[in-house]
Amino acid sequence: MAKRIRLGILTPSSNTSLEPLTQAIISQLPNVSVHFSRFTVVKISLDDDGLGQFQTEKIVEAARLLADANVDMIGWSGTSSGWLGFQADEMLCEAITTATGIPATTSVLALNRAARGLGIKELGLVTPYTDDVQTAIVETYATIGIDCSKERHLGISKNSAFADVSEPSLDDMVASVAAMDIKAISTFCTNLYAAQRISYWEKEYDIVVLDTVVTVIWDMLRHCGVDSTVIKGWGRLLSSA
Repeated sequence: MAKRIRLGILTPSSNTSLEPLTQAIISQLPNVSVHFSRFTVVKISLDDDGLGQFQTEKIVEAARLLADANVDMIGWSGTSSGWLGFQADEMLCEAITTATGIPATTSVLALNRAARGLGIKELGLVTPYTDDVQTAIVETYATIGIDCSKERHLGISKNSAFADVSEPSLDDMVASVAAMDIKAISTFCTNLYAAQRISYWEKEYDIVVLDTVVTVIWDMLRHCGVDSTVIKGWGRLLSSA
């Protein structure tokens, strides 16, 4: 009998999308379970209140609760280092492992690993974020040689509202970016209910879609030695890993 693997996911308190999506994906793996811990995130903005939500110690406190469950790995299912800088996630993962002894990753660091592995130098960006946050993400990706200038965003800052973005709206945004002669797109927000559309978009536009709910799962499964290729219906990243 295969060893049971427990994945621990750190979740923004106002997020209502990533948990059902993650559970649905993991349900195809009978020996893997996923467990969640929340910390306060209510808005995405570049003001002091918005940035202060992502203080390392607050997130590490939530990670310690996952450690009580003896999880095999901890993942931050969030995109904050897109505007804070990738070093924020690198430092967070180090702090989590120091505090718990458990390896850690994040949606964004996993996205970057996937992009490197696929040789992606141009990544379309679909988000619900405000203009200044979107600009910050584009600038952050430029620091690692990835052009995210082909993008669409909705100008929303209230985190709970991201989950209310409809499938037709997401379909329109992805179609618009895909029409810009691009081969890879990221739906870059873990409170977008988007991952269930990945396979459709990939087939319709002949692109790779790197959704940030999926990337962290992909990276955690890889690290834990779990074959994700048995997962079907959630895009090429998992099914061809």
